[in-house]
Amino acid sequence: MVHIAELENVPETIEASLFYLANGAEKLVTYVAAPGGRDERTGGGSETHRVVMHNGRPLAEGFVFEREGFRFVAHHTKVADFFDDAQVRQVYYPECEALIKEVSGAKRVVVFDHTLRTASDEQRETQKIRDVVSRVHNDYTEWSGPQRVRDIMGEEAEALLQGRFAIIQVWRPINHPVESHPLAICDAQTVKPETLVVNERRYPGRIGQTYGITYDPAQRWYWFPHMRPDEALVFKVYESLKDGRARWTAHTAFVDPTSPPHARPRESIEIRTLAFF
Repeated sequence: MVHIAELENVPETIEASLFYLANGAEKLVTYVAAPGGRDERTGGGSETHRVVMHNGRPLAEGFVFEREGFRFVAHHTKVADFFDDAQVRQVYYPECEALIKEVSGAKRVVVFDHTLRTASDEQRETQKIRDVVSRVHNDYTEWSGPQRVRDIMGEEAEALLQGRFAIIQVWRPINHPVESHPLAICDAQTVKPETLVVNERRYPGRIGQTYGITYDPAQRWYWFPHMRPDEALVFKVYESLKDGRARWTAHTAFVDPTSPPHARPRESIEIRTLAFF
């Protein structure tokens, strides 16, 4: 468990280096590896920028899902083993559907996949799970958001696309509190459209898109130090409405300068859902 004293000693802000897509980069293509491997990229050079990271814990009650694009919540789970795929699908999927309905007000939530990640190369290779993503990105684009509805919802898709929908994710650490490579998340109101660059993602059998993101000093970043397995970050990565509410929530893993020596590698799970309103 995280001791209260540890949280009290965390500074209000830290400086951290984030990896961005370089301005003017050529087309970015990612060849998605099988679980346990590392993705390969072509095009799209990177830039490193020092940013101020704000401690989101004392501010958590003030975040508005439709404004900043995320909420940080206490969330107990009955899952005993996140490496048990059946348990995740039977227990965790319904838990996350209920959580997203509560946070977003969605009438219907459909979980369509989950990803386990680790910062340990050994664990990634032996347990066939994915690496942490240490570059600033958003998981869906103007094209790939609706396309995911078509991929998942079959004959219902076109009717559902006539109404409002969003893609909403739930991220949490598993097995122990985060000591290294925490998740940073950007206030959606500070993510400008001109900083979004399409990254084509080539999977066996389909092609997807995410947004790589270029640096903007106006971006406002948060992290939630020492996140525990009974806490979750709910955030929006696609929104069909274009009325000023949050549409994209940039995020990335980062090297925390306050991580303790010999910090345990971060282990986490993220759930992806379609939310219909």
